[in-house]
Amino acid sequence: MNVGYTDIQLALEISSLEAAIQKWAEERDLWFDSGFKEFLQHVGGEPGSPAVVTVLYSNGDLARVLDEDIEVASPQFHEFIASLGFSCENQNGYTYYFFANDAALNADLESYFHWQWVCSLIQPDVGDVYEELYAHFASNPDYFHRLSPRAFEVLLSRVFQNQGFTTELGPGSGDGGVDIRLWQRDPLGDVLTLVQAKRYAPHRKIKLDAVAALRGVMAVDKAPKGLFVTTSSYLPSAREFAAREGNIIELATNADVAQWCATAANGIVKDKSLLVSKSNVERLLYQMSLAVDSKVLHATWGYNMTHNTFAVVLKETKHAALLMSLPKRTVTHDGYGQIGTEVPSFGVDALGFHCAETVFRAERTVDERGRISYWDGRHLYSAWDGEPARFNYVD
Repeated sequence: MNVGYTDIQLALEISSLEAAIQKWAEERDLWFDSGFKEFLQHVGGEPGSPAVVTVLYSNGDLARVLDEDIEVASPQFHEFIASLGFSCENQNGYTYYFFANDAALNADLESYFHWQWVCSLIQPDVGDVYEELYAHFASNPDYFHRLSPRAFEVLLSRVFQNQGFTTELGPGSGDGGVDIRLWQRDPLGDVLTLVQAKRYAPHRKIKLDAVAALRGVMAVDKAPKGLFVTTSSYLPSAREFAAREGNIIELATNADVAQWCATAANGIVKDKSLLVSKSNVERLLYQMSLAVDSKVLHATWGYNMTHNTFAVVLKETKHAALLMSLPKRTVTHDGYGQIGTEVPSFGVDALGFHCAETVFRAERTVDERGRISYWDGRHLYSAWDGEPARFNYVD
């Protein structure tokens, strides 16, 4: 943290603000169809600056009062929020962002929310869609201590996959002394490495018996290599044991994992369009032009006006996807181009969208009815139904 506030204190600041807002609204009979969201939950992307302390949503009288600044019992809402040390901005008529006026508190909140976002990236399969995760830990190795033991294991598994290993992540408990199994593909046969990971505090050093236990499992599984990874360090007896074993057991620490993360971050291209060849994109666009396909996505946005955005899914995993924006083609309009309908284009102009600026990452989710949606931090995409989408550019 930058100054003073612990994570617990920041959580209390947030809950206190939310409780005060709710009490103000309840005292004026305005707390209907209202609630709070975390910014990460609302946007699904990296938090910005200044930090959004909380997100208030309302489809009831509270939204009408705040949007139209209607007079209510004193104090007025914005005066009340200012007295608490915060400010409020209306985002779209029913969603409101709150910010801390104190610079030190805001700095700590930015760090707090950024850490939550980084942890949210540690999913069962982030694949090659993320580079922020690795870059963050490469620059902040001390943050390994703030991960849960299981999250540390998942992070290591992702890093090893990035290095070209085939990985098998253990169950997390009752794993028999092996957290991850790695296979390095070799023409003469796959080479198995057993990994034991310990997310320990710096003062809790790894002893001889822990390293010896890994050596025992290696003998049982006939694994030629072992890797012990810890966020702390090793007692001399543990290092001496590993050395006597002919260095078939590698001992790694925070510094090593940070270097692995740096290598992983550098190995993932920033230009996401390079992850899918132009020929594959061209083939995909041709297929999309023949029939309605669920890989073609549509999002509608705007408050007083209606805008449409189209995209196509280039690749996806369970939790993430790479999308490419699609140009739009007007089908009908009012003669001025202000009201009408439009559809996505799959022609040569669409192939021009295969570039860094228009290939982007999105969060992939599936609801209880099996419907898939994609959120890029600004727009919520779902499968296009094939019908021309209405636009309205008149305010």
